[in-house]
Amino acid sequence: MSEIPVGLSAQPEGYSDWLSDLKGRIHGAQQRATLAVNRELVLLYWQIGHDILTRQTQQGWGTKVIERLALDLRTAFPHMKGFSPRNLKYMRAFAQAWPDTAIVQEVLAQLPWYHQLALLDKLPGPETRRWYAAKAIEHNWSRNTLVMQIEGRLLERSGKAVSNFESFLPKPQSDLARESLKDPYRFDFLGLGADAHEREIEIALVRHVTDFLLELGAGFAFVGKQVHRRGRVPAGRVTASRVADQFAQHRTDRARTGG
Repeated sequence: MSEIPVGLSAQPEGYSDWLSDLKGRIHGAQQRATLAVNRELVLLYWQIGHDILTRQTQQGWGTKVIERLALDLRTAFPHMKGFSPRNLKYMRAFAQAWPDTAIVQEVLAQLPWYHQLALLDKLPGPETRRWYAAKAIEHNWSRNTLVMQIEGRLLERSGKAVSNFESFLPKPQSDLARESLKDPYRFDFLGLGADAHEREIEIALVRHVTDFLLELGAGFAFVGKQVHRRGRVPAGRVTASRVADQFAQHRTDRARTGG
């Protein structure tokens, strides 16, 4: 008699609740790690922009210094796309728009860099930027949603004052959470360029999962990094991004059908 597939075997009492709790803890750990990296990246960009502003203002450095700096930084860090002349100018504008580093560290660091660019490009002053930044954090907006709300003049239609900022993790399945995890500037900042995404991300994830299993203690085992299963494998190269997109589509379909 063939063995019952593990996915069809009976679950111990309380297993479902425990599994749900574990998923929540894993999602939370992902978001805390993502937020920590994002905070460092956004603060670094602010510091670079602030340094450029200071040297241009106090020491009379001209605009050509940005071109030279971009060349030198990209030579030193060839796999990082964040040091283009255009992005360095955005860093300068970012530091000029937000002179208070405390706001950057405590608030804006919760939003990916693409969100920061939308706030700079689409809005004229600090008060409106603060309001939309707060709403993006509160409602877990993607960048596209943020732009849509700005262009739809949500602030004027709501008639509300600038919101207070709150520091909390994006909801695990929200648009903001997904964009935070996929932010290319963050991957480059960690040294995980496009050529190394699959292998190095796998290594980093395996190390993280292994540490997590060790913390759980006895009764858990790490079987392998790429354990093959029986059955038909879809044609084409399976990449991490493809799997993520398929998983997101599956969740969307289930939500629509109520499954």
